[in-house]
Amino acid sequence: MSWLYLLSGGVACAIFAYLLVALFYPEKF
Repeated sequence: MSWLYLLSGGVACAIFAYLLVALFYPEKF
């Protein structure tokens, strides 16, 4: 069950990082 927790955590971090980049660099999107 821990791998599922790690996977969902990684996906959440990736989405958060993507939103941060889209917020700071909107001209690239």
